[in-house]
Amino acid sequence: MTYKRRQFLRDLSLGGSSLAMAPFLHSLRVHAEGDEAAFPKRFVFVVKSSGIDKFNLVPDGLTNHFVDEKSGQKLGNRSRREGALVDVPLMKRKLPEKLAALEKFKDQMTIIQSLSGVGFRGNHTKGFGTLSLHDSENIAIAPTLDCLLGQHLSTGPYPMYGMAMNGRLLEPGWKPEDSYCYPNLSAYGAAKPVAYQGSPRKAFLELFSAAVESPQQLKKKIALIGNLMDFLGKDARRVEKQLSGDEKERFAQYLESFDALRKIEEKKAGMTDQVRKHAPKLTDRYDSMAPSARIESHFEIASAALIAGLTNVITLRPDTLGVKYSELGLSNSVHALGHLQENKASNGWTGHQARMEVEKLHLKQIAKMAKKLAGIPEGNGSMLDNTIIVYMSCSSGDHHCAGHDWPFILLGGMGSKLRMGRYLEYPKYGAEGHRTTGNLYLSLMQAAGMKTGATFGQPDANLKHLNVTGPLAAVSYTHLTLPTKA
Repeated sequence: MTYKRRQFLRDLSLGGSSLAMAPFLHSLRVHAEGDEAAFPKRFVFVVKSSGIDKFNLVPDGLTNHFVDEKSGQKLGNRSRREGALVDVPLMKRKLPEKLAALEKFKDQMTIIQSLSGVGFRGNHTKGFGTLSLHDSENIAIAPTLDCLLGQHLSTGPYPMYGMAMNGRLLEPGWKPEDSYCYPNLSAYGAAKPVAYQGSPRKAFLELFSAAVESPQQLKKKIALIGNLMDFLGKDARRVEKQLSGDEKERFAQYLESFDALRKIEEKKAGMTDQVRKHAPKLTDRYDSMAPSARIESHFEIASAALIAGLTNVITLRPDTLGVKYSELGLSNSVHALGHLQENKASNGWTGHQARMEVEKLHLKQIAKMAKKLAGIPEGNGSMLDNTIIVYMSCSSGDHHCAGHDWPFILLGGMGSKLRMGRYLEYPKYGAEGHRTTGNLYLSLMQAAGMKTGATFGQPDANLKHLNVTGPLAAVSYTHLTLPTKA
């Protein structure tokens, strides 16, 4: 007879299961009494520019293979150690200073080091290639991970929603903080980039209009969009006959965008009470131009949008190369900090120290988001148990994105699909056992319930001698088989 799930958990506990099993047991217990498939799955991608500081991600008590033990010199991929996968539980390890804000969540966090993404180009950014893993820095040629997940998990008005500090503008002369921009990061497919909202205030009004508009105003807006669609629909066939090739395709996309807008507003209209309940408070901070204030506002809006059910996938772009964190006493741009390294920034920090402090600012906001989601009950656990927050960079672990060492911080849970509470450091690029960002993305997609192939993205021709197919075994519980009793 089949061993009952609840009995399995009880027996493991009585048997004194190892510390290494603790994160796994946590995720199982959350769903022991219910169908985990019934709970929505959510993803938040926080994609910073200019790399993630990989040197300060190693927990206390572990050898830092990214720094020379004698000289303290920071090492590149080719200089660092040879060796097998480092797979260590975080439960009894103190997190490094940079991750201090996440200390209370370390049983739900996995730090991943040394994945590669070399099979596609990029200088300061891999652009669309960051999430599609294709050679498409400036032009979208394939759907990106966040959009694929959004389409699969969509239940609310927005399959995926993006907010950014700035990016390529819709029209010359527009300020990115005033409206939409293109950070060249997300796409639903070839030539289908996603516009991000640059203004916190406008993001609030776009997502939570029901909180500030009357039912009459909402009804009027939907009717207006519907009338516009009717007009366009009647005229579309006549116009299409006069178009050909790319023009015809662009016109079709134009009409689709209006149709999508109508569907969004109709869905939001049916969620009025829910939206009003969870809408954040509109404050003057939403108009601030200070980077830290805009970042805080974006995270606040993103958390509320997830809780209200407006979307299940959000991508945040907390900074770009031109951003200056004046609140930290820095007159240097993010781009300049990336070049300083051990040289001093305007406030006396080295370039590496400044980059770490910027990341700490981002990670504090991630911690606040995690706390909010952990406080919302869902099943026998919380929303955080069904959400994965991914902190990463569009340029791997370096200012110039060679892509040999790509760090990721995962926080949250995905039922019993992902193995959390770990520090994972893969063998260096090209060595036996090395794995790629594509393997991680497959793990995330499969955890979300998506059917995948053996690979994701453009293969790395330099890794033909390695088997880099499938998800990350150290991250994915792809097939959990419970024991049976005779």
